[in-house]
Amino acid sequence: MSELPAPAVTSWRRRLHATAARSGRVWRHRWFRRVRVAAAVGLVGITAAMIGVMLFAHTGINVGPFRAEMSISPSLAGGTEVDIPPLGSLHLDSHRGTLHLKVALGSLDQSRTEELIDNPTAISSAGDRAVDEVTAGVTRLALRTVALAVLSAILAAALIFRSVRRTAAAGLTALVASAGSLALAAATIRPDAISEPRYEGLLVNAPAVVGDARRIADNYGRYADQLQQIVSNVSRIYTTVSALPVYEPAGNTTRLLHVSDLHLNPASWGLIRTVVDTFDIDAVIDTGDMVDWGSSAETGYVASIPSIKVPYVYVRGNHDSVGIQSAVARQRNAIVLDDKITTVDGVTIAGIGDPQFTPDKSETNKAGDNSGSELLTATGRRLATTISDSGKKVDIALVHDPEMAPPLSGVVPLVLAGHKHQRSVAMLPAPPAPDPSGSASPSPAPSASAAVEGPMPTRLMVEGSTGGAGLRGLEHEEPTPLSLSVLYFDENHTLKAYDDIQLGGTGQSNVEMQRNVVGLGDDEPAIAPTPSGPAASTPAGQPSR
Repeated sequence: MSELPAPAVTSWRRRLHATAARSGRVWRHRWFRRVRVAAAVGLVGITAAMIGVMLFAHTGINVGPFRAEMSISPSLAGGTEVDIPPLGSLHLDSHRGTLHLKVALGSLDQSRTEELIDNPTAISSAGDRAVDEVTAGVTRLALRTVALAVLSAILAAALIFRSVRRTAAAGLTALVASAGSLALAAATIRPDAISEPRYEGLLVNAPAVVGDARRIADNYGRYADQLQQIVSNVSRIYTTVSALPVYEPAGNTTRLLHVSDLHLNPASWGLIRTVVDTFDIDAVIDTGDMVDWGSSAETGYVASIPSIKVPYVYVRGNHDSVGIQSAVARQRNAIVLDDKITTVDGVTIAGIGDPQFTPDKSETNKAGDNSGSELLTATGRRLATTISDSGKKVDIALVHDPEMAPPLSGVVPLVLAGHKHQRSVAMLPAPPAPDPSGSASPSPAPSASAAVEGPMPTRLMVEGSTGGAGLRGLEHEEPTPLSLSVLYFDENHTLKAYDDIQLGGTGQSNVEMQRNVVGLGDDEPAIAPTPSGPAASTPAGQPSR
């Protein structure tokens, strides 16, 4: 390889030095320097503003009975996202621009919900206020976003540039960017986007979240509006029925209220309190499905248990998670039974939670799969063994699903359950006689007295839904009625009678209470049902899902 002549090398070096000198002069030119500084200031201002908005641009608002968290984040597509835990989220093409609005519905505020129900006129006004509450929340969030963007930019520029002029320029850049983004969102807003949502979440929840939300809300408003009139009739019905000479509770009678399947219905608490006060109830027994999905957002619902002011005995349902059970256990008057025994006002009660957590039961009940039934039976057998091993005389056994009850036949005189959303009373088949060959019996052996006197008859009482199946009960043309029962025990803690109370659903201002005396015609009604209000047919209960 030949080398370049010395004159050529010298010329090449001169041209290189000349080019570098010209580039240096351009780079050091005051206008180019100003461009570089402006770009740096703008980059710092916008970056700091985005970080500040993402970290701190959020605010909490009350929308009706709900607590909602609103936040703004940078985005290229705009739009609004509404999170509805645990059902999923709705995505709305509400606006264009560089800001994305997120609304997360939090827990239901029980006190505000009950205030709405206790004041029928508040239901309609709550809907009108909701628009103003959301508007005020968005306005407050917008101002907070601008302030955070400017403040973040000023702080970052002050730390980096240490110049008052450049710090002010960064703040002004953030102000223009944030205010301009908000102005663009406001200019491109689409109010009708709420009618064209895109749903993300479990497919089974899509119809309830997207399609039926408005109809359910309207039905629930009418339902709550009528509840005051319906509940007020309970006292008058009880006064009329108790005066009849069929069964007069003695002074030493223990009165227990059986409720089940509240399914997040806030109206249930007011009804339970009314019956507890009117009927002088000694304790409440809840056989599960207090909530719908077992999520942490629903734990606030159990905070009304102390307002009942009597012991509240509870077993977990298939819609109740372990977290919900723990939340119930934290209430000062609650007694959670999960393969345990307790005594309340002299009555000994045993109970066990549902072994399955299936808030969406359609996904777990596969054709030909009987593993769920086997698990339920095994759990009932486990409770029967616990009772037999305790050596105590247990008066009541609590389960959620009636499929757990057969192993308890001959072990206790009374089993209380729920789950079916339809009330029923039946005698359980007697347990099989012990095998003379000495082989193991599939169920716990009866006590010695039972072996002499014969197997103990066991009555299974399945309660309807005290919450009217929650919002599910409003999806049908005939909503599920609210059901609960008052049980009367004598001084020997033996069930002597029970009152079945049923409140008609939406559009049915109807209350029925039926007194039943145990042993009178195989629990034939002792008196005819006593309706209140316009006559209306009673819709059949919907099975639990």
